[in-house]
Parts: sequence; structure tokens; C-alpha cells
Amino acid sequence: MPELPEVETTLRGIEPHILNLPIERISIRESKLRWKVPKKDLEKNLLGNYFSSIKRRAKYLILNSKKGSLLIHLGMSGSLRILFEEVKPQKHDHIDIVFKNNCLLRFTDPRKFGSFLWSKDPEVHPLLKDLGPEPLGNSFSGEYLFQVSRKRKVPLKNFIMNAKVLAGVGNIYASEALFLAGIRPQKRAGNISRKQYDLLAFSIKELLQNSIDKGGTTIKDFVGSDNKPGYFKNELMVYGRTGKACKKCSSHLKEIRLSQRSSVYCPKCQA
Repeated sequence: MPELPEVETTLRGIEPHILNLPIERISIRESKLRWKVPKKDLEKNLLGNYFSSIKRRAKYLILNSKKGSLLIHLGMSGSLRILFEEVKPQKHDHIDIVFKNNCLLRFTDPRKFGSFLWSKDPEVHPLLKDLGPEPLGNSFSGEYLFQVSRKRKVPLKNFIMNAKVLAGVGNIYASEALFLAGIRPQKRAGNISRKQYDLLAFSIKELLQNSIDKGGTTIKDFVGSDNKPGYFKNELMVYGRTGKACKKCSSHLKEIRLSQRSSVYCPKCQA
């Protein structure tokens, strides 16, 4: 599924093309996404309006206007693309936002787990108000993780994937960051030292930024707003590589299940 770097890449791809352009039409061909698309709210608040800015919070895109904000989540398989002419929509092309210059923003989502929601104040929206700090922000650090983790018995990987602890770190980057930091995913969060958390926080920041710089990770469905895939997949060390040789020590990578998710690690490189 699209994770934080893919969402950030999408933001950077669509932003230059749609800011401050009057919205002429909204076509909603499928409203039954993860939550029902509020068609009346979108048409009432967006037609004739424009997006003044776009932000990312965790894996949500927040498109701000003078009347409120459009909240978009790409779900498991969603993508946003910019088109400069009306191209006939395909089966999974569910929503178009058409701008004055005939540019349109198209939302595609085969699995329909994504969402288009409207909010007058996104900071207090139920999906956003309790999120933890941004992993690329100044408030995130090893010290923060160390303090929040005390007496926590949950596996470390589950801990850093908890959106209330840290906003936007998903399965791919949690697995990769733990490998880079040399820590096994099943270790209890409360047993990790301050020094280890410093290294883990550094690893998370470095991986996410590196992936953003390379346009995200293409696993199955993700393509950027320009319809080009990300290239960070070529640098994955453990995710999706069960049973293969570790790129660092050649040991066979192992897979375990943590909260119904697979987690791959190197038994030699990760202590």
C-alpha cells in the first residue's frame, strides 16, 4: 500500500498543477469507498472554489480551501494522477476533480479502501487529531521514543507502527528501519535502550527521506502522480524477501507474524 513517502511523492507531483485553480466540476463515479464520499458537501464547498495549499499529515493529504479541507487517503491501492485532457475513465477511476484550465485530478483505487472526506477543521477531525508526531518533523527523536515506550510490552515493530505513537510509518519502512538499526522486530518496546532508540529514530528519518528522494516504493499498485513508479524498491533489504540471503551477511532471512502482519528480519544482523 502507499506509505508516507508515496503520499509525499504524490503531494509534490500534484501540487504545482492544481493550486489556486478554480474547480469547475467534480465527477464521482463510485462513492462507496472506505467511507461514503460526501458528494453534496464536496460539490457545495468546492465548485467555484480552489485549493490554496496542500499538506500531508501521516498518510493523509489535506487539500485546503477557504471553505474547509478535502482529506484524501490512498488506502491499499489508490493513486492520484494529473491529466491535461479528458481521458475516458477506466473501471477503477472513481473520482475526477476538473479545474478551469481543463486539468483534472483523477483518483484511482482498485480495492476501494481509500477515502475522500470533507472537514471544516482537519486538525480536530477524528482521523487526525490523535496522531503522533511526524517522523520527519523536529519533535520526533530517539528520546521521544524512549520516553513513550517505557513499560510498554508490545513488540517494537507494532509500537513504531502505532499511529498514535508515530504518524505514518507503515510495514515496509518499519521493517527496513529495524534492519538498519540492527534490532529485531519482536523485541519489547520497553526493553529497548535510549542508544538503540536514537539509532532507530535516525534510521526511520534516513529511510523515509531517501525513499521520498527516489520517488517512493513500488510494490504492486503504487504509481506516482506522473504515472511513473518509485525506485526505492530496489534498495529494500528485508521487506518481501523471506528466505532470501541477507544482502549484508548472506544469512537466510526469517519471517514471523506480529499482529497478523508478516515481518522479515535477519537473525544475524538484528539482535
